[in-house]
Amino acid sequence: MRKFFIFLINLYQKTLSPDHGYLKKVGIIKKPVCVFYPTCSDYTKQAIQKYGSQKGIYLGFFRIIRCHPWQKNHMDPVP
Repeated sequence: MRKFFIFLINLYQKTLSPDHGYLKKVGIIKKPVCVFYPTCSDYTKQAIQKYGSQKGIYLGFFRIIRCHPWQKNHMDPVP
């Protein structure tokens, strides 16, 4: 299951992600969109690799919940 979810995250990053995807590569989006570092998709991918599918998706979900426009930019590594 890990490989499947990581494949889906990679697919998202290459196509739809504003921080990793096509719009960033062609220069339409110039500034980073995500307020966290690493981005939520990278964070979820790292969490899945470290803890497995179930806990990794759980951690990624709650990371996305914490994201809002008033959040200050900061580091938030996988625990």
